[in-house]
Amino acid sequence: MADMGPTPLLLGHRGTRVNRVALENTFAAFDDALMHGCDGFEFDVRATADDQAVVVHDPKWQGIPVAGAKRKEVERLPRLRDVLQKYGTLGFLDIELKVTGLETEVLKLLRENPPQRNYVLSSFLPEVVGELRVRRAALPLGIICDSAAQLKRGIALPVAYMVVEEKLVDKPLVKDVHGAGKKLLVWTVNKTASMLRLTDWNVDGIVSDDPELLVRTLRDRSLHHPISSEGESEQRKRIKKGRASVGG
Repeated sequence: MADMGPTPLLLGHRGTRVNRVALENTFAAFDDALMHGCDGFEFDVRATADDQAVVVHDPKWQGIPVAGAKRKEVERLPRLRDVLQKYGTLGFLDIELKVTGLETEVLKLLRENPPQRNYVLSSFLPEVVGELRVRRAALPLGIICDSAAQLKRGIALPVAYMVVEEKLVDKPLVKDVHGAGKKLLVWTVNKTASMLRLTDWNVDGIVSDDPELLVRTLRDRSLHHPISSEGESEQRKRIKKGRASVGG
């Protein structure tokens, strides 16, 4: 068997989507990804009617349209502010902006709570990425692609990352993305064989619904820098400290 490439960045999709207790896009889900040894996690951000940046994937939460609700109506949703404060020193943050109109609030929150372990602001929406670049050119930006048309358009954009659905990724694409000076994150990868194949192709990051499987497949293998028990212990301590310091 050929040696695998270097271990890519390992990210939990919405934290985790396979834990029945830790619901996606919650602190419990983010803790789950980190506790299993992921480098960080991906999560989704939308805006409320009173311009609060909240963490939720779908346009509606418990039947309430998020864009038409005030913060107090969806107060159980985590705020982006709290995620940055709690996890900014713990892991890589893939912050997906689901809608336009978030740019001002997100930039303000990043100035107040700059992540210490690297991050990317990603979106399906080129206009969001473009607006962020105009306002702050040095931001690490990513365009998300789930179709060939988006892929063709995205590779020409001035972004640092391409975040591409697994079905579109092959070895020539990896070469093309790297040749364009960009990093490639692949989502959503839930099969062991796919994780191994993508690693062999030298993708830069893998996003999975199953953080435990992802880490067990790629990092806990003796071939590639396994996390020491001491390192895991320190990670757990930092997560517990963050949990105690941030409400919600």
